[in-house]
Amino acid sequence: MCLFQYDDSDSEPEEQSPAGPLYVPARPGGAHVVVRLFRTPLGARTAVGFTSPERLAATLGTAQPWIRLSEAALRAMARPLGAFLLTVDPALTAPPVTGVGAGPAGAPLTRASETTARTA
Repeated sequence: MCLFQYDDSDSEPEEQSPAGPLYVPARPGGAHVVVRLFRTPLGARTAVGFTSPERLAATLGTAQPWIRLSEAALRAMARPLGAFLLTVDPALTAPPVTGVGAGPAGAPLTRASETTARTA
């Protein structure tokens, strides 16, 4: 006997429901707009879409240009480029940048030639 009642409209956990219109990171490419592709932590190429412009800005910054695409259109654009995954509303996983030209704990970076000159 089954303890749970399922409706025929219930989807299986493996089935992905459409994400709806997405805000997709893009960059100008001359007369074209180019969709940005990313990599997962394991290195697989993925298309990325956000459910709101606020989520996109919180992850990629307010200066990040975007276009609005349906999930199907984004998948169709990314598939020929080898991106078979779609990530919706990813969170930034990289540590924040402390400043331009700063190394660990805010120490300034040195060039290899400067380090060699000091030790030689």
